[in-house]
Amino acid sequence: MNYSDYKELHKRLVDENRTTGGHTEPAYLEYTQLNWQRIKRWEKQAKLTDQEINWLKEQKASVRWVVLTEPWCGDAAPSLPLMAKIAEIHPSLELEILLRDDNIELMNQFLTGGAQSIPKLIQYSGDTISSWGPRPEGAARMIDDYKIQHGKLDATAREQLQQWYNENKGREIVSELLVLLGRK
Repeated sequence: MNYSDYKELHKRLVDENRTTGGHTEPAYLEYTQLNWQRIKRWEKQAKLTDQEINWLKEQKASVRWVVLTEPWCGDAAPSLPLMAKIAEIHPSLELEILLRDDNIELMNQFLTGGAQSIPKLIQYSGDTISSWGPRPEGAARMIDDYKIQHGKLDATAREQLQQWYNENKGREIVSELLVLLGRK
């Protein structure tokens, strides 16, 4: 799917009070609804600097981004709108979104610490394959520290993660994605 197709799917799921991956648990339905609101908010506030925009417009190399995700994924809500904005500006970047649970074989090639963590962006550029995700380094450190301190993730951790995203305003996501594309 392209980003527009993904958003149409997400909206349809919200309207029908369902989600993907065969999940029927109330939490997954709630996350799908919540993430729809978050995506709309992130689309409005997602900003790149003039320098970042100009750098992206100058890029010539063809790049393909394949993103594995699910509408219930909280880390996807801030990341996907920024990925789409970058793809919209970059003259030779193709963005494709796949549902993780429909593409397990591909997902299993890009595990994070042995887990099928999403979103997972896979970049194909010439003969080089690289990846990013499921979250920017600062957010990942915060979650890792929380797991060490509390033994598991819980509602408090998820709330702190969303606060981190809101305070960071997507800057770390944009920076890391531009580095992935070759920006120094």
